[in-house]
Amino acid sequence: MASSSQGIVYLVGAGPGDPDLITVAGLRCLQRADVVVYDRLANPALLAHVPAGAELIDVGKEADRHTMPQEEINRLLVERGRAGKTVVRLKGGDPFVFGRGGEEALALAAAGVRFAVVPGVSSAIAAPAYAGIPVTQRELAGSVTIITGHRADAADDPEAEWERLAAAQTAGTLVFLMGVGNLPRIVAALRRAGRPADTPIALVANGTLPDQQTVVGTLADIVERASGAIRPPAVIVVGPVVTLQQALAWFRPAVA
Repeated sequence: MASSSQGIVYLVGAGPGDPDLITVAGLRCLQRADVVVYDRLANPALLAHVPAGAELIDVGKEADRHTMPQEEINRLLVERGRAGKTVVRLKGGDPFVFGRGGEEALALAAAGVRFAVVPGVSSAIAAPAYAGIPVTQRELAGSVTIITGHRADAADDPEAEWERLAAAQTAGTLVFLMGVGNLPRIVAALRRAGRPADTPIALVANGTLPDQQTVVGTLADIVERASGAIRPPAVIVVGPVVTLQQALAWFRPAVA
């Protein structure tokens, strides 16, 4: 990662939504940033920690509606890094968990721009935890698999992979990110893979935020239960650990 300039790009995980869940390292990066390039899912309250006069660049990154295409974001990071700036690329959750941080790191490495990765708390773990669902639990789930609920290329159909993972992880927890729009297809794929109709499933929307919502059901009824009630961003959790939700629901959202 050697570079002739003194610039550096920090790929920082902003955490799952609650601004208090950013890491100490991530916060320190923000406090010394010259440039912050941030996504929609990074809580805007975090920008209060950025020095006055720093350049703030909103690149959006909402499904199917990107303020700036990924290739342009890569070029922007390289440009600012080469200019000797301290750049924070602020991404929701963890930059390497479906955050395209790996693509940005590869672009920086190819350009010879120094970079560092600051991991963040992933919504795949935090949203279930705030809903009272441990993704692993002795005697219920000895593994957890994190799965993308959609593909960037619409021609790349993920249903066969969903079926394979569902069949292989019968004793574990499945966590789908970015899957609300494909919930009926995900449920159908799980059923084809042999998951029983009474398999517990939960959707947690806006996890860790005051307007968090949780809908719990089974593969037989979750599509109907969630219809009109849950909107992205949301995490889908499948497996026996969902049965603990009612007993362990500790977080009290401001919006029921």
